[in-house]
Amino acid sequence: MSSLQIGLAIAGGVVLAGVVAHSTWTSRKNKPRQAQPLVEQEPQTSPHAGPAHQPQEPIFDDIQHDGQAPVQALSPSHSDDPVADMARVMMQQATQHAQRVPDQEELQRLAAEKAADRAADAKVNAQRALQHTAESHDHGLAPMIAKVMDDATSMALPLEKRPSLDALIDVLAAVEIDSPISGEAALAALPPSRRVGNKLFTVEGLNAESGLWEQPRPNQRYSAFQAGVQLANRMGALNEIEFSEFVVKTQSFADAINAAPEFPDMLEEVARARELDSFASAHDAQLSFTLKATKAAWSPGYVQQNAARLGFVAGVIPGRMVVPAPAVGLPPVLGLMFDTQAAMAEDPAQSAIRELTLSLDVPQVDRQEEPFARMVQTAHELARVMDGTVTDDNGQRLSEAAIGGIARDLQALYDTLDARDLSAGSPQARRLFS
Repeated sequence: MSSLQIGLAIAGGVVLAGVVAHSTWTSRKNKPRQAQPLVEQEPQTSPHAGPAHQPQEPIFDDIQHDGQAPVQALSPSHSDDPVADMARVMMQQATQHAQRVPDQEELQRLAAEKAADRAADAKVNAQRALQHTAESHDHGLAPMIAKVMDDATSMALPLEKRPSLDALIDVLAAVEIDSPISGEAALAALPPSRRVGNKLFTVEGLNAESGLWEQPRPNQRYSAFQAGVQLANRMGALNEIEFSEFVVKTQSFADAINAAPEFPDMLEEVARARELDSFASAHDAQLSFTLKATKAAWSPGYVQQNAARLGFVAGVIPGRMVVPAPAVGLPPVLGLMFDTQAAMAEDPAQSAIRELTLSLDVPQVDRQEEPFARMVQTAHELARVMDGTVTDDNGQRLSEAAIGGIARDLQALYDTLDARDLSAGSPQARRLFS
């Protein structure tokens, strides 16, 4: 082999090695960022303890369900036949579950306990974010994180009662009865559907003991009733066909309890619905920021881990996270959304996310929560730790001037809603802007 051939072979090998190295480097550079593994704490041992002894792990983990007593874990020492033991315990648990059906109060208690656990997790995440902020000398974010921590302490509030009928946003029809009737009779007379078109239909009774309007409940007696249908929502205003359906449903309920309903004038109510819908359409606001990856893409786990540090929890829809409201049953303060298909992929670690959306439904959140300030601070913190850029809906980088303009417009919107008795976050506003 001549020296020329040897030189060409060496040059070819060098070029091939360079191509492989560049391909490897590019692959690593473009690989989505992954969540950091959690550091497990080492088991603590007493200085007075004897030789180290690891307890034998059970064959089956504890099995626990909401509202049920936990099933004791089984170990090889419990029986010679662990499978039989497991089957026997599962049968006992199934029997207990069949004999015990949690009532409404217990369901509310369980929901409150879950909210308390969620609040504790949010507080821990907020404390970690505050510590990280202090270490990075980012004093602008510290007040926001401190507020998240304060809010986390009050997140486990009782379940909010369903909003009552209000003449401001509902058509009301009085239903008079001759003598009080039981809650069971009222519940049996209710129509199967609680919707009129795409509007909420509600029947309330005047509790004979408390004197308060409420939705019918068992073991209560009611001296009068009223039926209502919502005038407008984000689907539009109440129309003549929906008003007629409301009359039919209310009359059917009244006939079942031997009552006489009184309906308002249809044309007046439809006109009122159109005016309210026009106002709501002109003062509805749903803000969103887009966070785009500057360099490497993100994996779903990486997004979820960094969002959780700022108080986000997983939502119902895959790829959605929310900052929970202070009370159970209220809409979330903020929402975060990324590619649903990436979140549902068989191997999410290999899914590449290039952008995510941070959202705020303005009429649904009380202004006292300062949701927009939290939204801005959260967007900038996520952009800092995840190496991203915050943009508006049009892809333009979000400037301080633009943020200031939005803040001023929001204050004017809040004042307008307050003047109309539809303050952001109120039960009336949440129903109207839904």
